[in-house]
Parts: sequence; C-alpha cells; structure tokens
Amino acid sequence: MNSHVITLRKLKWAHKVYVKYEPRDIFYRAAIALIERAKGDNPPLNIAEALAVLLQTWNKAYYQFRPFNRRHFAKLERILTKHRSELAACEQRSIEGFIQDDEKVVKKLFGNFESVLGPVGAAKCLHLVAPTFFPLWDRSIAKAYRLSLWASGWNANRYCDFMTITSDQVKSLGGEQRISREQGVSRNPLMAIDEYNYVTARGWKLR
Repeated sequence: MNSHVITLRKLKWAHKVYVKYEPRDIFYRAAIALIERAKGDNPPLNIAEALAVLLQTWNKAYYQFRPFNRRHFAKLERILTKHRSELAACEQRSIEGFIQDDEKVVKKLFGNFESVLGPVGAAKCLHLVAPTFFPLWDRSIAKAYRLSLWASGWNANRYCDFMTITSDQVKSLGGEQRISREQGVSRNPLMAIDEYNYVTARGWKLR
C-alpha cells in the first residue's frame, strides 16, 4: 500500500472481500440515508443524531473508556452548528478538486471534530456530512500509508496529506464518474477506496 497505487480491478476485488467479511456496512448505508433525511424537511432525526448511528458502531472502540452522553452529544451539535456553512460548501465538492488552498479550512474542521471524536471519528463524521470530499481512515489505514496517528489534536496535517493522496488516487483511476460507473465497485468512490484500504490493511483475502 505504500506506493498508493490502486486499480479498478483491485477496487472490485476489495468490494467482494469487504462485503463478505464486514457486516457493519449496513450501518454505514443506514447512516448515509439518515443524514440525507436529516437535511430535508421535517426529518425524524437531526444530523448529530444521524451521525451517532455510525459512531456507536464504526467508532465503538473510542467509547470503551469515554461516555457517549448528552454532554458529549451537545459538543458535537455545537461543532456542526458552528461550521454549518463550511460543511455545506464541502457537501457539493469532490475530492478531485482538493487543492492546497483548501488545507486551512480542512485543518480547522478536522481539528474541531477531532477534539470531540478523536482522529478516526473526526474523519467518519466529515465523510458522512460530505461523502464525496472527505475520505475515511482508521489507525491501521493511516499506518499503512505511513501517516501513523498521534494523540488527538495533532493529526490535521496528516489528514490533509491523506486527502492529497486520495485525490491523486481518484484522478489516476479516471475520476469520480468513471469509478462510479464501474460494476462491482461501491457507488461512492471514496467508500470504494476505503474498502480497499480497510481489507488490505487487515490482510483479508477471498476464500
């Protein structure tokens, strides 16, 4: 993975492996659907509540020694409110358009989310809010890309580096539209790449 080279064939293979071994994919799809509902009229949940669906499953390890209570939830709601306009702008963007001038805003957003959710949870929340702009990662993926995570509050630069790498990967694959058209590849290119990163970092294979 250190060369960062991914092919469409590898994405298709990774999707098959991921679907076979990772049952939590249903929570991701549910969270994406809930986020979309939360952005509409008269939603059953607000965005912070919809995010909680994934945080309590995909980021479960983070809460082993931390409470997921009303106070924690209120902090997340404040961050979402504070950065509503910036996040709304990111929703309309593709990772292909990520440039150096974006880093200031990304570092600010990531740093604020990281202070409440840690570096892995921050990436998950940003991705759910703007799923074609912010990539997913976890500690094993970051390590595989030689971007091993530090303590919370010190990873915004690394996340920007990871965004640059991911942007280059999408471009090398022919762009977002080409990836989305490919059969056997997850519809969202960033999720497709995350599936590849996830199964590769864990050494999973089809049997």
